[in-house]
Formats: sequence, C-alpha cells, structure tokens
Amino acid sequence: MSLDKATVAKIAHLARIKVPEEDQEHLAGELSKILQFVEQLSEVDTTGVAPMSSAAEMGLRRRPDAITDGNYRDSVLANAPDRAEGFFAVPKVVE
Repeated sequence: MSLDKATVAKIAHLARIKVPEEDQEHLAGELSKILQFVEQLSEVDTTGVAPMSSAAEMGLRRRPDAITDGNYRDSVLANAPDRAEGFFAVPKVVE
C-alpha cells in the first residue's frame, strides 16, 4: 500500500499532529515502507503455531486465597502521631 501527501495530511489531522508541508512527502515514504513490511508479515504461514504472550514459558506464582488481616496492626500504628484503641486517632473536622 502506497500513501500520498494527502493521506498523510489526513492521518496527521485525525491524530491531531502538526506535520509541516515539506515533511509530508518524506513521511509518506516512511509510512509506506512500514505498511509494506506489515503486508509482508501477513504472508507468513502461521498454521499450527499457538499464540503466545511471551517468548519464555512462564507460569504465574499463586498464593493461597485466604482472608487475613495481615497481623501488622502494631507495626503500622508504631509511627502514628496519635492512636486510640488500636486505630489512628485524628482530630475532629466536622462540627
């Protein structure tokens, strides 16, 4: 697929990109090369090739799905400027 200056100008307008008139011809050539490469990739026979998300086979590490409170209350409240009954104490802001 070959692009011309008018198509490049339309693409730039749709993408809200300012492309000077003198750069449109060069950009048309560059975009045409990219599209030719993509067309070349579509000719590759990929029958029997499974889709993959990574080049390396990986599995997700899983942890038990258990509900816990973390048991970090004392550590979290250690730096609190004011605490009361195991919670952060904050000044009253609504009268």
